[in-house]
Amino acid sequence: LPLFSPKTGFPPEQRMVLVACGPFTPSDSVAFEPLSDLLDVVARDRPDVCVLLGPFLDAKHEQVESCQLLSPFSDVFRLCLRTIIEGTRSAGSQLVLVPSLRDVSHDFVYPQPPFPFPDLPKEDRARVLLVPEPCTLDID
Repeated sequence: LPLFSPKTGFPPEQRMVLVACGPFTPSDSVAFEPLSDLLDVVARDRPDVCVLLGPFLDAKHEQVESCQLLSPFSDVFRLCLRTIIEGTRSAGSQLVLVPSLRDVSHDFVYPQPPFPFPDLPKEDRARVLLVPEPCTLDID
């Protein structure tokens, strides 16, 4: 933020922004424990904006590469997104989800389009922003 100057007045209201990059799973399982820990931090600190960058389900994950998942990639990915959206709802944070070229259930093109998520709950549509990669964010 700019420093106070009598010519410019006071700086705009400060915002807390939390930024985290995936993968959100340990290398030996797809249980998303690191994601759960992150959601606990969001619930505790209640940031104004939470920017999460993929990969959410990493194409380089051991179980993905060896096809050991019991569910289709798209189902695991949707479960991950639902967990994130529901886990940040009580904090009231604006949520920004940015894809990665290593997201196994997304287009491997650059620039990447935003995640398609037609099942996004109606009550979350105002606070969840699905953006392309690359993108420019203007926060306030």
